[in-house]
Amino acid sequence: MKKIEAIIRKSKYKAVKETLHNAGVNFFSYWDVTGIGNEKEGHVYRGISYSTNDIQRRYLSIVVNDDFEEATIKAIISAAGTGEVGDGKIFVSNIEECYRIRTGEKGKNTLN
Repeated sequence: MKKIEAIIRKSKYKAVKETLHNAGVNFFSYWDVTGIGNEKEGHVYRGISYSTNDIQRRYLSIVVNDDFEEATIKAIISAAGTGEVGDGKIFVSNIEECYRIRTGEKGKNTLN
């Protein structure tokens, strides 16, 4: 099993969610987060540009069976990408075990 964590633009969340659903990924958690990266977001007020250091993003946490890893990553990249600085990052890590709390069942079938 793999844990896929993605930090994406908030404006791309709906497209990513729909693309993940179409790829067969129907369960994940998400949070609104603030971070600092290479993108410099700014605001213009009365012709004067003001930069802000904190950038609003959405953090997704997805656990999938190994055979869904590639499809999940492709779905996120295709829906979240704009080609501009600040599109985000994807992190992949191994999950040792998964348990379904309701039944006590463990293993890859708990993700269904």
